[in-house]
Amino acid sequence: MLQREVKDPRIGFVSVTRVQLSRDLSVAKVYVSIFGDDAAVAQSLAGLESAAAFLRGEVARRLGLRLAPQLEFHPDPSIAESVRLHQIMKNLPPPAPPSEEESD
Repeated sequence: MLQREVKDPRIGFVSVTRVQLSRDLSVAKVYVSIFGDDAAVAQSLAGLESAAAFLRGEVARRLGLRLAPQLEFHPDPSIAESVRLHQIMKNLPPPAPPSEEESD
């Protein structure tokens, strides 16, 4: 729905990483990874908040629910963090070959 049906130009490259439902199913915390700088993240979150009512209605309609949970969008930095860690690990020097004492 985010890629094909939400027409808000503020929403950039957004991936849903997880959804956490409250015990009473009234609230869904939607964690999203957003590609871009801080301004792009803020813009995309504003666009998602603006589209929340539409998305909630679509969720209810598609799942046949009388009431769909309220959608709350939260940034999830895990993908950006894993890319950063990968770059750090890629730049580490290669391990030294084992000495003869260690191989015995």
